[in-house]
Amino acid sequence: MSDNAEQKYILAIDLGTSGPKVALASTNGKIIGSEFEKTEVILLTNGGAEQNPDDWWRGIKAATKRLLEKNLVPIDDIVAVNCTTQWSGTVAVDGDGNPLMNAVIWMDSRGARYIKEVTRGPINIQGYGIGKLITWLRLTGGAPGQAGKDSIAHILLIKNEFPGIYENTNKFLEPKDYLNLKLTGIYAASYDSITLHWCTDNRDISKIVYNDRLLRMAGIAREKLPDLRPAAGILGPIKKEIAVELGLTEDVRVVMGTPDVQSAAVGSGAVKDYDGHLYIGTSSWLTCHVPFKKVDLAHSMASLPSAIPGRYFVANEQESAGACLNFIRDNIFFHPDELGVELKTPDVYKTFDEIAAKVPAGSHKLIFTPWLFGERTPVEDHSVRSGFYNMSLRTTREHLIRSVYEGVAFNSRWLLQYVEKFIKRPMGTITMVGGGANSNIWCQIHADVLNRTIRQVKEPIRTNLRGAVFLASLALGYLKIDEIPERVPISDTFQPNPENREIYDDLFREFVKIYRRNKKFFARLNKIN
Repeated sequence: MSDNAEQKYILAIDLGTSGPKVALASTNGKIIGSEFEKTEVILLTNGGAEQNPDDWWRGIKAATKRLLEKNLVPIDDIVAVNCTTQWSGTVAVDGDGNPLMNAVIWMDSRGARYIKEVTRGPINIQGYGIGKLITWLRLTGGAPGQAGKDSIAHILLIKNEFPGIYENTNKFLEPKDYLNLKLTGIYAASYDSITLHWCTDNRDISKIVYNDRLLRMAGIAREKLPDLRPAAGILGPIKKEIAVELGLTEDVRVVMGTPDVQSAAVGSGAVKDYDGHLYIGTSSWLTCHVPFKKVDLAHSMASLPSAIPGRYFVANEQESAGACLNFIRDNIFFHPDELGVELKTPDVYKTFDEIAAKVPAGSHKLIFTPWLFGERTPVEDHSVRSGFYNMSLRTTREHLIRSVYEGVAFNSRWLLQYVEKFIKRPMGTITMVGGGANSNIWCQIHADVLNRTIRQVKEPIRTNLRGAVFLASLALGYLKIDEIPERVPISDTFQPNPENREIYDDLFREFVKIYRRNKKFFARLNKIN
């Protein structure tokens, strides 16, 4: 559909860990304008990570108000709202839909001890009882992660450590499904958002249902979980009072929507089977759609329900990517202490790019490991931690900066080798999206480290929003799946530099050895009692 007087528009909401982005876009995917509102992450000393759901909603309202006040499109032509959000988070709400506590988000590992109790059996393989493991793999296509960061672990944490809240909880909702409740008053989860509860039978991709045996294994009451619907469907009309509050008409429909991993898979344009995309945001993932149901338990990967009807995608996630740049910005270079005499650079990431581009590939063999908050794939280990390795008297902060870029790319390569084994073919070209894809030098470093062609999407930070818009257009009948790739503009293409092959191959081998030789050391230092 072309832009014309009959064009309709979607209000897309992307709730990331750092806060919500809200955008207006035409039904063919052209983003007209957007706004962002920052929200706080609460990190606890015992592995906890929380956010206040009320902050999410306040941020969405504030960003939406600023966006609509720009009068970019006629309000009457906004036909739908669709949300995409951080995944593997848990909001416990009462019968009126009010949160009973902070949301336990995807970074939280406090439920590890309880998920290990649930997964163990008389005879175990990698911490899983054989009978239970077979059941999970057969029905769901995967199994609960041992690190305690899946939604099922969050619920078990609440059940065991906050029993009063568990008892008073009407429904446990993913962040996306909580926002949909606010918008419509309907308790529901999509086939894809519910997956990390590991309580659904995913064998029939077109009709996913809760399974009584899985619910008993998890120890979760069915009545505390929402009913299920397809992601590319209409949930219902927006509540009248919410329409007034946001400045929308009462005719607006709310699309069921999908979490961020799945929306990125759509918004990147990599919707054909085996077309890969690499997302570099606060966290990171490398994934593609696949035509089969499969699991790689050893490397925490599985083919799980996609937002696209009838499709699976390879699910994986790295804990810290762009968060590593935030860390050196806030905790090293511009930390507010007695030494913090330097003023913050207005666009510090652009400055980081310029500095990194001046340093030779390999950063004089300085290696950074990006495991600031543990890791999920290709190893699931909540105790592993970050560091700079092989520093010398000639190491400068220029080397530190480039080594962070390279360390994240090494982790991407570590994951790539297992994704390619999973799909039994190499990824010749990888589409790079997320805020990290704004960096030309980071795209080139990934091309060199991965030894793969990198396609840089235009406005890559809007990939999730674009995916939400495409999904809404699918639900409303404005768009077909095979039309999506042509609607995703590409800014540039980066080819691997053969001159950097040897240094990056050598450093990558050492990068993997750093983990393997030190994982027991990390476990001893960072054991959660």
